[in-house]
Amino acid sequence: MAKPDQNTIETRRARGPVYLDNQATTRTDPRVVDAMAPYFSEKFGNPHSRSHAFGWEAEDAVEAARQSIADLIGAEAREIIFTSGATEANNLAIKGVAEANRARGNRIVTVATEHKCVLETCRHLELDGFEVVYLGVDGDGLIDLAELAAAVDEKTVLVSVMGVNNETGVIQPVAEIGEFCRGAGVVFHSDCAQAAGKIELDVEAKNIDLMSLSAHKMYGPMGIGALYVRRRPRVRLSPLMDGGGQEQGLRSGTLPAPLCVGFGMAARICAHEMARETDRIKDLRSRFLENLKGKLEGVHVNGHMTQRIAGNLNLRFDGLTAVQLLSGIKGVAFSAGSACTSASVEPSYVLRAMGLSDADADSSVRFGFGRFTTEDEIDLACELITDCVETVRNNAGAAGVTADHKNRTKATAA
Repeated sequence: MAKPDQNTIETRRARGPVYLDNQATTRTDPRVVDAMAPYFSEKFGNPHSRSHAFGWEAEDAVEAARQSIADLIGAEAREIIFTSGATEANNLAIKGVAEANRARGNRIVTVATEHKCVLETCRHLELDGFEVVYLGVDGDGLIDLAELAAAVDEKTVLVSVMGVNNETGVIQPVAEIGEFCRGAGVVFHSDCAQAAGKIELDVEAKNIDLMSLSAHKMYGPMGIGALYVRRRPRVRLSPLMDGGGQEQGLRSGTLPAPLCVGFGMAARICAHEMARETDRIKDLRSRFLENLKGKLEGVHVNGHMTQRIAGNLNLRFDGLTAVQLLSGIKGVAFSAGSACTSASVEPSYVLRAMGLSDADADSSVRFGFGRFTTEDEIDLACELITDCVETVRNNAGAAGVTADHKNRTKATAA
């Protein structure tokens, strides 16, 4: 691929930064914004007000959204509990099952590469007398099903394994995990915030009992998520909050009708466009990786290359740190891992769990491609990344030559 001239690069830069951080959040689809807009002004009723038309209208819209979200994952509408996001959904699932089943057992099995909100929830439960087993992963980021089976005993009340890792995009064998848990009589929870709308999910086919979802990871609004709670066989949860008893008593509080409507529209769009969108994004990912590898040496993919969602590439660059890349590439928005931990200076705990050294983990960054990413943006991003990597490596090489020259001069003078 011919290198664009400088004028072309500057013209592209003038359009603004290229957004390649779609695992952190996605742009809200304009169709979602349009669907939400009337519920902020014209149809502003409280969906729990059942004595007048404003409330009925809002309630109908919320229930239609609930049905759309259920349809996306093969569930029933009454199995969808709205939350403020996936973090709350994960807390409700894990703490809710633990508390409701405290008399039956106190063991929880999860994975060392789970999202921070799952790991911190489990650590909180450890302080409350629960035993948590943290499974390791292999070099591709996948769990060993035999290790899972060995970790589950008669005291186990919950297995929690995320569908898609937020840093690497690796897809865990959820169907096999669900089949095992069903046979063992253990509740299976999966954080699918990064999976929903990206890959096909069917709670029946995959034997999932609890599933956490987030609207803003699938082109919906921030501030709204959901927890799928299986009714047959019924999963019992203890609520986190007390209040008016909304959401079947599991999540009290007034539902934000505009956000629910936006979540429902986002789910409908994903259901209709997922297959076509996945193929297009996979082509963009291939274009990006082939472009970089064609221009640069020492570019490596972290995580399983095929068992991952189309929109994720976690890469490490020999001879550079993530900090150098993030500070040196001004025209591309990307991250050094999870948005929840990007402020940390520690190497990624996910990558270290996969066996990467601290140095390799510290050289890794995450690129996320999405619905609104274009080929032109991919090409510009590759140019900017290549320029940065070459500059840093050349400067490091020059510094090495200078240091070597000084050392030899001192030795000669001695």
